[in-house]
Amino acid sequence: MNNKLYGHLIFELSHPGRQGYSLPKSEFPQHDLPKGSLREKQADLPECDELTVVRHYTNHSGNNFGVDNGCYPLGSCTMKYNPKINDEIAASAAFQNLHPLQPESTTQGAEEAVCTLRKVLASITGMADFTLKPCAGAHGELTGLMIIKAYHESRGDSKRVKVIVPDSAHGTNPASAAVCGLEVVEVKSKQDGTVDIDDLRSKLDDNVAAMMMTNPNTLGLFEHDIEDIVKMVHDRGGLMYYDGANLNPLLGVCRPGDMGFDVVHLNLHKTFSTPHGGGGPGSGPVGVREGLQEFFPMVNPYHGNFLVELRALTYILTLGKENIKQVGPLATLNATYIKSRLKDVYDLPIEALSKHEFVFDGLRDKSTGVTTMDVAKRLLDFGFHAPTIYFPLLFHEAMMIEPTENESLETLDSFVDVMRRIAKEAAEQPEIVKGAPQHTPISRVDDVMAARNPILIFPENAQ
Repeated sequence: MNNKLYGHLIFELSHPGRQGYSLPKSEFPQHDLPKGSLREKQADLPECDELTVVRHYTNHSGNNFGVDNGCYPLGSCTMKYNPKINDEIAASAAFQNLHPLQPESTTQGAEEAVCTLRKVLASITGMADFTLKPCAGAHGELTGLMIIKAYHESRGDSKRVKVIVPDSAHGTNPASAAVCGLEVVEVKSKQDGTVDIDDLRSKLDDNVAAMMMTNPNTLGLFEHDIEDIVKMVHDRGGLMYYDGANLNPLLGVCRPGDMGFDVVHLNLHKTFSTPHGGGGPGSGPVGVREGLQEFFPMVNPYHGNFLVELRALTYILTLGKENIKQVGPLATLNATYIKSRLKDVYDLPIEALSKHEFVFDGLRDKSTGVTTMDVAKRLLDFGFHAPTIYFPLLFHEAMMIEPTENESLETLDSFVDVMRRIAKEAAEQPEIVKGAPQHTPISRVDDVMAARNPILIFPENAQ
């Protein structure tokens, strides 16, 4: 922490005339660039020696937090263990150096991997086939809705322009529907957090193209009326779309296809262990029931993010058919354990049996004004990443916690102990929690100011 380089910006370490690199001699003949492509003056780059640069970035790398550092209980994001064998396989030169346009005779191993992944995903979800082309979860959502839209249009049913979305849904659901040119219709939740059947019935008509659902839903609750919901939508000619964000607790227990869903998208980084964070890389395969394969759109000329898919396949094959069945029960067990140990100090608005994740509505004792944001910031002082906060929007002080199936009992107990300590601090010494984090390289920032007025350039007078 006291290292001079720790926490500095690279420009602050710059000294005129210092150089930490040398470019190799070019193998190509000189080529004069057009004058319009040339800079009018030299780029204002930092001048640092090699050791300074190496130490700067090495020290800053310690500021990153990931599943290799500690518990990452982000609800609905499933930050889970990424076995190193996944990266080892993906880093193999036989896969890593492939080019999508090289002769098919030289890519048969990769083609077999792709075909195998499509088959195992279909088996796990109860679908007929999958396309791996979508490059992210939201891309998969859009692809799935394009399939549904194309299906209706192929039958001359162009009036179907409505997509029903529960009020507890992920924000990408209505966004994807809007991008696809469809009209979003919100259906309310009941007091128990599940879809209000009566409200759904009032919004079903012959203009409904589909209903998008996550099951278990964003509150971690299994939609116990799913069979009735599916029948209601199908009876009106609509299709059922499954958002695979919460597939974890269903692995080895039940399948979306068996519930009656027609289209499924998966987030490989949420259920099948591939890297997640920093904006990518992602992968959002889409599966369909029998009869919808012909509507797979050309959203990508290649096989999506192949190395991400390869990591997912490695994870699935490493677990095997028997061990993958443990994922769902363990995910549910871990979440239920944390919930039961914290519900006396954190407000649990819905007491129903939850699955892989659950939602608190802040502290039970809110008298000192300590908010969910304060609790999240204080967690950072104890080496835990904060859970998802202020989502879903159903609760004012929402705190969504998902420990995943991979965490040990000791880690869960440590998390519970810290959460209980923070609740005690909030009641007895609220200023500590309100001023958190206290021990991180950067103290609390103004999140709103940072979002609305970001500083994207290094100020000239900072040196």
